[in-house]
Amino acid sequence: MSNIYESAANTLGIVNSPCLSKVELRVACKGISDRDALSKPDPCVVLKMQSHGQWFEVDRTEVIRSSINPVFSKVFTVDYYFEEVQRLRYELHDISSSHNGLKETDFLGAMECTLGQIVSQRKLTKALLKQGNTAGKSSITVTAEELSGNDDYVELGFSARKLDDKDFFSKSDPFLEIFRINDDSTASLVHRTETVMNNLSPVWKTFKVSFNTLCSGNHDRELKCTVWDWDSNGKHDFIGEFQTTFKEIRGALDGRQIQWECINPKYQVKKKNYRNSGVVILNQCKIIKMHSFLDYIMGGCQIQFTVAIDFTASNGDPRNSCSLHYIHPYQPNEYLKALVAVGEICQDYDSDKMFPAFGFGAQIPPDFKVSHDFAINFDEDNPECAGIQGVVEAYQNCLPKIQLYGPTNIAPIIQKVASSACEEMHTKEAMEYFILLILTDGVITDMADTREAIVHASHLPMSVIIVGVGNADFSDMQMLDGDDGILRSPKGEPVLRDIVQFVPFHNFKHASPAALAKSVLAEVPNQVVDYYNGKGIKPKCLSDYEPSKAFSP
Repeated sequence: MSNIYESAANTLGIVNSPCLSKVELRVACKGISDRDALSKPDPCVVLKMQSHGQWFEVDRTEVIRSSINPVFSKVFTVDYYFEEVQRLRYELHDISSSHNGLKETDFLGAMECTLGQIVSQRKLTKALLKQGNTAGKSSITVTAEELSGNDDYVELGFSARKLDDKDFFSKSDPFLEIFRINDDSTASLVHRTETVMNNLSPVWKTFKVSFNTLCSGNHDRELKCTVWDWDSNGKHDFIGEFQTTFKEIRGALDGRQIQWECINPKYQVKKKNYRNSGVVILNQCKIIKMHSFLDYIMGGCQIQFTVAIDFTASNGDPRNSCSLHYIHPYQPNEYLKALVAVGEICQDYDSDKMFPAFGFGAQIPPDFKVSHDFAINFDEDNPECAGIQGVVEAYQNCLPKIQLYGPTNIAPIIQKVASSACEEMHTKEAMEYFILLILTDGVITDMADTREAIVHASHLPMSVIIVGVGNADFSDMQMLDGDDGILRSPKGEPVLRDIVQFVPFHNFKHASPAALAKSVLAEVPNQVVDYYNGKGIKPKCLSDYEPSKAFSP
């Protein structure tokens, strides 16, 4: 039994390389060519990282409407490993206003470099290459900054009063931009508010920003705030500006308002009786303590790992060597490779190393009725297996005893794990976070129920990882992964958090399974942090250890 487990584990080649630092990357583009004569592009930059010769999306910026020289407020945070060549690819896309995914976009160009190049230069500007690696007139600038110091966030709420009216037939449509002035006198965009239409006394939504992003931890660092009148053609009208510091901003911590005159320097020179172009008011300033993933883990939070395996007939007869469930003594099948790759990492965060393991889509003894959430050790009262090796052995043992059948329904198993997560939620403590790994060979048949189950689970301390095994077309499964838009239930309710990560195993056929594990587990620490911080739940006990250098989540 152990030979299969050992051979699967040996194929991983996981090297636990310590993260030397975290780096924040800011992006701006210049000279983007118009898509056509009637409209300017709506640019968005997608950051990809290379692993074993393949590109995987890390994150993407916001979409800026009608802009040929966009400065993006989204900050990419990446781990920096000195001993690795970390290849990055920045892709610029023109996103249509009707769709925020990449399916209806025009590819505008790409730039490839290494993280080491950006870090060593601190600011890297290169031409964006179009299809065929031809350089156009557009360029991209990436600025790097080491993430250090305080990982707390500050929540700010701004409004304005009596702003200048820049529109002839209606009132101004104001938005506010906040820039941090760097040591070299350059400005980094910290935040851009939403636009409040037709209003000279707007109240903008409160927003959160890390101390590092806002002022690099320096409370005396200058902040430049600019108010604009939004225009659909991208040529926004300047209303006014003012300067401040976080030291001044934090004066609102006691609940009092702080206000600044919004000044247009040109009017100040030209107009004799000019006073200001309105007043900007800080109504709210709160400091929010953001605990890290390690704060919760070292505070006693356990990762409860559960696996669910697809036993539908489309996998093929396990006795046939062509079956996805065929057991070879020394060549683990894709189910085993994926299970071991993810399980080997998760088991380090579970003290008792006991893992519930379920199957779905099979007829099971004694009456051979179809079940979508049966324990693969056939002990419904105690479905836990001892370690990942125990899961592998239970998987092996159950194959001859069941009849592969169908359909492929995963909502029941999500609901089963969610019921346990719901009990944990009511404790209001950070003691257990649930990760459900679903291994399936095809597109699910209960998509509506699954969407409903995921939306419900997004309110609970759990994440769902789905690995597509085999060569089926998994394109319809991508909708479960919120990266390409917001997943909604059939009734239209959106997920509270993006908790699903879907990857097809065949994307990693020529890469180490360690790359698979890294891909599917990369989002989990942030999902854990987002859940507990969002609920205001602190780590159970922080006094038993000395926290290391803090990073923003």
